Amino acid sequence: MKRILTLLMCLTGALKSFSQTQPVVESYNFTVQEAVDYAYKHQNAVLNANLDVKSAEYKVKETTGIGLPQINGQATLTDYLKIPTQLLPGELAGQPAGTFIPVQFGVKYNSNLSVTANQILFNGSYLVGLKASKTYKELSTRNYQRSKIEVNVNVTKAYYQVLVNSEQIRLLDANINQLKQQVDQTTAQNKQGFVEKIDVDRISVQYNNLLTTRENTLRLLALNYQLLKFQMGMPIENNLSLVSKLTDIDLQNDVAALTADTTFYHNRIEYGLQETQKKLNELDLKNKKTQYLPTVSANASYAASYQNNSFSRLYSNNFPSAYVGLSINIPIFNGLQREYQIKQSKITVLKSQNDLVNLKNSLTLEASQARINFINGLQTLNNQKQSQALAQEVLRVSKIKYQQGVGSSIEVTQAQTALEDADNKYIQGLYDALVSKVDLDKAYGRIQ
Repeated sequence: MKRILTLLMCLTGALKSFSQTQPVVESYNFTVQEAVDYAYKHQNAVLNANLDVKSAEYKVKETTGIGLPQINGQATLTDYLKIPTQLLPGELAGQPAGTFIPVQFGVKYNSNLSVTANQILFNGSYLVGLKASKTYKELSTRNYQRSKIEVNVNVTKAYYQVLVNSEQIRLLDANINQLKQQVDQTTAQNKQGFVEKIDVDRISVQYNNLLTTRENTLRLLALNYQLLKFQMGMPIENNLSLVSKLTDIDLQNDVAALTADTTFYHNRIEYGLQETQKKLNELDLKNKKTQYLPTVSANASYAASYQNNSFSRLYSNNFPSAYVGLSINIPIFNGLQREYQIKQSKITVLKSQNDLVNLKNSLTLEASQARINFINGLQTLNNQKQSQALAQEVLRVSKIKYQQGVGSSIEVTQAQTALEDADNKYIQGLYDALVSKVDLDKAYGRIQ
């Protein structure tokens, strides 16, 4: 009995420890914007880009520190196990010429304590570097903004994909319920001898195919939920419910107003990044030119020297020294290296200007393509809605004709197939329209 109690206690402790190590599953109900806001705080790409901004802030401070006084201290302690020996000419002590007298100079223990200070008074490279560090911070800030825009686009598209899959399941359920009634009615009519067995089989095949399609779509929906959570930076095991509906999404855009805006490319983060890169290249060119300027710095030092043959009395006597000075470095000639470096930097600036023009053309082309895709997507979606309504009407009439004995089951089957095809095209058209709206907003820089 005692062994059983001990075993139960161990099992209870193990279960308690296991439950404590399990991840906490949380549940969320998000609109599209709330999902995007969550991604801003948890998506890895955004988090790292934000860390880059902080790193750039520290880089600015580091560069600023170069212009502040640089103070260093030094302490040395030397124990001469063998005091250095110098040879003095023998003539100094009345010895024959060509002879030497060995003499030991110094004491056994030596110690030096010193403090040195340097201060830049003028350095062109430092001034340019200070501006460059601030521009580098600007670049990291723009990269952070680009990461947020990309996450916004990815999360929004993944969110819309889940909504479209849910709509597809709703349409499948409606068709399945309709076909189930038709299967039951046809089966009953077959038992009464009004229809043939092949009519029952034909409708049953369609019914079973729809059930399979629904199961596949459900699995795809579960996968799309996981994709959405991945894009948001949310743990896959958490529960997520979508609050926004398809009816909440406004697909209307003033395309004419977008076309009239010829300076929209300034709103694109890619253009801002290229402008910042061009600014960095110009600063590099300016830095090369400052190499012709002299550099001026002030320096000072104070040192205390201690010497004694007794270690215990080493610091009893102090022999101080101090100085202040001014240092000017004037570049004169370095084999024309600076001149060719400047020419290379000028070429880099010209290339960045060309890249900026090319990027403008690329963004304009992308916007035109996005605008056309959006217009085509809307038109296709509207056509698919009309086709879907017509297919539903054809199916309704075919059923009435079949029930009245003036139509065939083949007509009903064909009408049902046409409706399913119309539903599928509507779903595809709906997703394409939603995606084209996101791409249009991105192309015109309206996602910030």
